Amino acid sequence: MRFATKTITTALLVALSLTSASALAWEKDKTYKITILHTNDHHGHFWRNEYAEYGLAAQKTLVDSVRKEVAAEGGSVLLLSGGDINTGVPESDLQDAEPDFRGMSLIGYDAMAVGNHEFDNPLSVLRQQEKWAKFPLLSANIYQKSTGERLFKPYALFKPQGIKVAVIGLTTDDTAKIGNPEYFTDIEFRKPADEAKLVIQELQSTEKPDVIIAATHMGHYDNGNHGSNAPGDVEMARSLPEGALTMIVGGHSQDPVCMAGENQKQKDYVPGTPCAPDKQNGTWIVQAHEWGKYVGRADFEFRNGEMKLVHYQLIPINLKKKITYDNGQSERVLYTPEIPENQQMLSLLTPFQNKGQAALKVKVGSVNGHLEGDRSKVRFVQTNLARVLLAAQMARTSADFAVMSGGGVRDSIEAGNISYKDVLKVQPFGNTVVYIDMNGKEVEEYLTAVAQKTPDSGAYPQFANVSFVSTGGKLSGLKIKDQPVDPAKTYRMATLSFNGTGGDGYPEIDKKPGYVNTGFVDAEVLKQYIEQNSPLDVNAYQPKGEVSWN
Repeated sequence: MRFATKTITTALLVALSLTSASALAWEKDKTYKITILHTNDHHGHFWRNEYAEYGLAAQKTLVDSVRKEVAAEGGSVLLLSGGDINTGVPESDLQDAEPDFRGMSLIGYDAMAVGNHEFDNPLSVLRQQEKWAKFPLLSANIYQKSTGERLFKPYALFKPQGIKVAVIGLTTDDTAKIGNPEYFTDIEFRKPADEAKLVIQELQSTEKPDVIIAATHMGHYDNGNHGSNAPGDVEMARSLPEGALTMIVGGHSQDPVCMAGENQKQKDYVPGTPCAPDKQNGTWIVQAHEWGKYVGRADFEFRNGEMKLVHYQLIPINLKKKITYDNGQSERVLYTPEIPENQQMLSLLTPFQNKGQAALKVKVGSVNGHLEGDRSKVRFVQTNLARVLLAAQMARTSADFAVMSGGGVRDSIEAGNISYKDVLKVQPFGNTVVYIDMNGKEVEEYLTAVAQKTPDSGAYPQFANVSFVSTGGKLSGLKIKDQPVDPAKTYRMATLSFNGTGGDGYPEIDKKPGYVNTGFVDAEVLKQYIEQNSPLDVNAYQPKGEVSWN
């Protein structure tokens, strides 16, 4: 796929490059090749999955091959990440993503954006992860409140073939809302687009780069329709001077950004097929889905201060499709030729994998069907797995009802035996279970506020023992345990510390009388509930339309 449209750097940079030839490290009228490789939303997937898909060992083989190919043509490669290395695979989570950061360092990442899930742990853990990483973690819009100073480097500079490339890091300002408030007491997330303008101006007046790229963790939303999420890459590109950024290497929304038309992403992208990146206001926007399923590759030609994208693709990392035959048997076959795993990477990662698995193989129970926890469901509708989690919280606290963010349910559980690993994949954040006693009037006020959280965001609420109809911001038919709410009666609600302290924009209840943090970690509460109630019957937890929105 060839793109004839060129990305324009700012007028100031072009003017400088054309009038100050003596200061140039590159030659006028010479064409240089620069390839940008990118990934995002790794979420702990350092090891291949059960179908031998993705993983850092195969990723290293691919990146090494591209580097060799590009070098043979006299070009250079930069490898960037859109962030969210943390949270999602227990073998990684239990080891603070050490195998992931060490593996990325071995591959040779040049820089990454700080993602919101980098704050799933205390800042001290993130500082340790910076030490494991042999590349900079960038964010221009994260500040320490008490000092007014940035917590991370705002940008990094690279000089492939003498071409000065600046990479700016930016993080969604939703982080303070969707992350754990306990970790943000002295941290401020400013508007990324505002900070981008400031950093671009600073770069133009000081470093005078030839090319500016943003590595972001903000999300890609078609035509800028970000809903209840903070504005993302599209909106930022439109807010900047045309072509101020050559490219945005994104993350957070976890989509393959392959466009079917203007302002419309391609639905159900098929691995290995052509992928057209988005372009907004002279800026290319890319994103490589999630988990290392792809490595994005953007091949540019740089000439006389201008960057032209000549080819783009998403390269699948051993992705497979399931084929079912007429006899009912099925198998998984590769979309594209297999990429072998790098032995040096396997030597590095195998001890981490073995250590993690040893702690996770313990069986905790079983279930007779599928428990739904997929991102595409728990952020839109009530699900049976969410009901299991809430049932566990109610059982531990003797609560009458329970509420939590759908985004806190991170994976499904399949029929059969349930391992400790399965539990930690569902609830990896280490939140604690809390409860509060409220009168009926307070319950109605709380549930009315929570019910305004819209689908298609992690804030979308999951309920247990609650029924209502929400119309125009008001609730009718509100019941707890199938009984109308009595304004004078006292009810106990269970939730997670994340929501209790205002996470996802939920009402803050942690300072109210009757609030108790049990100190019990959510995954341990779920584990014990499964142990005590197995085998679980999926039908007992199936939502029956108790809550609805008009």
